[in-house]
Amino acid sequence: MLLHFGTDTIQPEWDQSVVSIGTFDGVHLGHQDLLRRTVLSAREREWPSIVVTFDRNPTAIVNPEKTPFSIASLNDNCRMIGSLGISLAVILEFNATISRMSAQEFFDKIVIGKLRAAKIVVGHDFAFGNARVGTPEWLSQRIETEIVEPFLVDGERVSSSVIRSKVQAGDVEGVAVLRGVPFEIPGVVVKGQQLGRTIGFPTVNIARSTNQITPKDGIYAGWAKCAGGEFKAAISIGMRPTVAGQNRTIEAFLLDYPGDNLYGQAMTLGLVKRLRDEQKFDSLDALVEQMQHDVALVREPV
Repeated sequence: MLLHFGTDTIQPEWDQSVVSIGTFDGVHLGHQDLLRRTVLSAREREWPSIVVTFDRNPTAIVNPEKTPFSIASLNDNCRMIGSLGISLAVILEFNATISRMSAQEFFDKIVIGKLRAAKIVVGHDFAFGNARVGTPEWLSQRIETEIVEPFLVDGERVSSSVIRSKVQAGDVEGVAVLRGVPFEIPGVVVKGQQLGRTIGFPTVNIARSTNQITPKDGIYAGWAKCAGGEFKAAISIGMRPTVAGQNRTIEAFLLDYPGDNLYGQAMTLGLVKRLRDEQKFDSLDALVEQMQHDVALVREPV
């Protein structure tokens, strides 16, 4: 998939394209359905399929107090969008200028002027432009428009807000059902208290670079991907009450990791199953005994 940041560098040599516009946070099954329709329509016409998305949730500018936490990073969203066969993704900086742009101006300058759209594929509740004037009905009066209805799983509408609720509840298995992939936490490895190595469970502490939503405190079975490969992992999120932790941390014990220290390296954690709540133990020995049990559960085939 080709990638453009902004439209200034786009000099299209195609005459027509199929375009979809949206935030696509988490690229859940509903997004995937819409994007596959975009790709299919473009391939039937032998045109490029193009996604227009934003570097942040538009509410960060329009209504900052109500800005939701992100489900996935922009990098991960783009990776998933590309995996669906989209030809080109255009990432726009959502700023005050964009927020004030009318639907007609956005349509004329970007959708038609830069991307040469001849068809639009959008969700039923989509809207763009100042005051959200650019609804699917508005678009359909100006261009061929395919309006995609809500995507349901077991009668439940798939949406980013539903997924955020499930993440906050620790229902990572439910999140995976609605996204098609596990909930992932990307970050870099930083130094922690280094207590784990003294009790036989050296862990890596993950520091994130985005305002990603945090799962409910607890212990999770999952995996860790880094430069050294992919390993099963027991993942802890919380305050570490047994050792009087002062800050919420995200840390992981990588099963059978043979390499050197990972400080400063990028790492992604995947949360597959919630094992238990975080709890305070009476002693380190009791904590170690529980950790041994947790690791045994992680080692079991999923």
